[in-house]
Amino acid sequence: MKIQPAKTVEQIKPYYFSTLNKTIAELKAQGKDIIRLDMGSPDLPPAQFIIDQLVESARNPKKHGYSPLGGSAEFLRAVSSYYKNRFGVDIDPKNEALALIGSKEGIFNIHHTLLDPGDLVLMPDPYYPVYMAGAELASARVHFMPLRKENAFLPDFDAIPAEVAQQAKLMWLNYPNNPTGAVADLDFFQKAVDFAMRHEIIIVHDAPYTDLTFDGYVAHSILEVPGAKEVAVEFNSLSKTYNMAGWRIGMAVGNTDVVRYLATYKSQMDSSIFAPIMDAGTAALTGDQSWLVERNQIYQERRDVVFAGLIEAGFEVEKPKGALYLWVRLPEKYHDTAQFCSDVLHEAGVSLTPGEIYGPQGEDYFRISIITPTEQIKEAMRRLVAWVESH
Repeated sequence: MKIQPAKTVEQIKPYYFSTLNKTIAELKAQGKDIIRLDMGSPDLPPAQFIIDQLVESARNPKKHGYSPLGGSAEFLRAVSSYYKNRFGVDIDPKNEALALIGSKEGIFNIHHTLLDPGDLVLMPDPYYPVYMAGAELASARVHFMPLRKENAFLPDFDAIPAEVAQQAKLMWLNYPNNPTGAVADLDFFQKAVDFAMRHEIIIVHDAPYTDLTFDGYVAHSILEVPGAKEVAVEFNSLSKTYNMAGWRIGMAVGNTDVVRYLATYKSQMDSSIFAPIMDAGTAALTGDQSWLVERNQIYQERRDVVFAGLIEAGFEVEKPKGALYLWVRLPEKYHDTAQFCSDVLHEAGVSLTPGEIYGPQGEDYFRISIITPTEQIKEAMRRLVAWVESH
């Protein structure tokens, strides 16, 4: 018997990085040294007090059963405290906050929570691939909002056709941005909220990089805009902010109805998060935040190393103020970003990410992540410069 997947699943390509991981494993098995500048998984550990809280909690025999659906009261209060201290935003921990098994889970599930087949999603282009996969598996329609350099990689709401805006139900935003590294000010978020209110659109702001910023820049939450909670929900994560990517813990905050619907959907899928991880997350959100300054300095140094190497190699690139990526335009002589990244991987041993996986606007770009030890990044830049000079 031949087993057929659902038509929606049949149309979905495997997640790019799962395929890349297999390729890199094969190259390493052949004895090749590969420096990875592709994924966004932090290489640095969390602060010791966060780890200590995990260990202490895990030793408590009462912490190993099912934990409360949607997050413990302590963790949700910590989320509320973090939003108040960091952004000046009041979050009701009982009705406006929800714990997630990493924000990726919520990003995917929100499509099935809010969309019926045929509903329209306003999608930034380039985009985090899970936005598109979630929309496709929900059988939604997509209208691209191009993010272009000449507009600081921000969508132009005035360029969205009126009939599209009238049909749209959900709009994705993501600042600081993956993959471009672009940032958005409060004026932009005000425009987004005004647009959403006029057209009755739900804004989903994906905000895992708000505490990964450089050169003194301070990122904003869309919920800082007065009245934003009427139309917006924000996903945030401890993965990047606190170097806890493998721990799988994040949160959704904002619009009460969206949070409730998402909680109902989640209740059919999972049984919450391991309690000691939530205890450690509580410590991370409410504990000393000063260690993040030194951590961000390390990332900033890496960003500068990559930027200098790319300029030396003749690439066109902006120096980002936030997130963990540099978005690099491919010179015309190379033509194909996927082939370029493949050649650099196999010949120079440096793994980059082709921009085309982030949408049509990424076809002339590639992405570099700064989540590798600094000395390895320096070596990767030496390799890339030498490879470009020889080609």
